[in-house]
Amino acid sequence: WGRNDFGQLGNGTTINSSIPVQINNLSGVLAIAGGGFHCLALRSNGTVLAWGRNDFGQLGNGTTSNSNVPVQVKNLNGVVTIAGGGFHCLALMSNGTVLAWGRNDFGQLGNGTTSNSTVPVQVKNLNGVAAIDRGRFSSLATKSNGTAWAWGDNSSGQLGNGTSAVSAIPVQVNSVNNIQAIAAGFNSSLFQLNDTTVWACGANSYGQLGNLSNGNSNVPVAVY
Repeated sequence: WGRNDFGQLGNGTTINSSIPVQINNLSGVLAIAGGGFHCLALRSNGTVLAWGRNDFGQLGNGTTSNSNVPVQVKNLNGVVTIAGGGFHCLALMSNGTVLAWGRNDFGQLGNGTTSNSTVPVQVKNLNGVAAIDRGRFSSLATKSNGTAWAWGDNSSGQLGNGTSAVSAIPVQVNSVNNIQAIAAGFNSSLFQLNDTTVWACGANSYGQLGNLSNGNSNVPVAVY
């Protein structure tokens, strides 16, 4: 339900709806994710379907044409988790690697380039991944060893590696280990540790880092 000008409701129309409408030809769904005007669904067979806006290839079907019904993301099998970014998407595979597709002008696909991709590409030098999330133009992952890795836009320090340099490949987030959960915001990143403390980095003009300041931080700081 809601806005539907790009077909993001998946019901074969581009008409907005103030009540839920059924998505066409979609069954066996395990998980869903929403991006900027597009949607994703992970099916029980490990494949992914997408629908809605597609100008950057965020539907992953090899085109840049919008779709008001679900289309299959190409070359994806064995997916265990999905994340839909502003205009890019991530898939965590059963072997612990990550694939990405869509917009890539900040390197948010993590494949060492800044070229958009209409089909999934592998994030470089990343394995043993336990969880993924995405920011507006950045991506975030935690490994099973409790470390965090990030890539893409870093203008606010959201990659947490002590710099403000964009990275088209994953870089390790400084000073946080034994990570239990992650979350990527608009231009900030959050990390919950095994000791239940929470750390954050990135944009902070509205106090979103929770550290009693409003200055950005390019390394994780403790949330009070």
